[in-house]
Amino acid sequence: MLSGNLFYDSTAFLIGPKRQVTMMLDPVRIYATSIYIASMIIALFCALYVHNKLLTFLALILEFGALVWYSLSYIPFARSMVSKIMASCFDTEF
Repeated sequence: MLSGNLFYDSTAFLIGPKRQVTMMLDPVRIYATSIYIASMIIALFCALYVHNKLLTFLALILEFGALVWYSLSYIPFARSMVSKIMASCFDTEF
């Protein structure tokens, strides 16, 4: 969780917090942003109240995935390339 927060904080430092929030709420990034924030809350809840390591770990994996997907939105065609690679890796046809 710390690395994701540092990512958002460092970009907010470079471009300003108002522009960072505007970019996070952009239609291209809104889903990744909301999944990231929700998984951060779920991870904290599982770690501090539920005390379940497996659920906390799963929430952290989801959080990391949302952060990567958010980061890819800044690279042209990166999301489509990663989607195609993942589809070809998990294709069940031989």
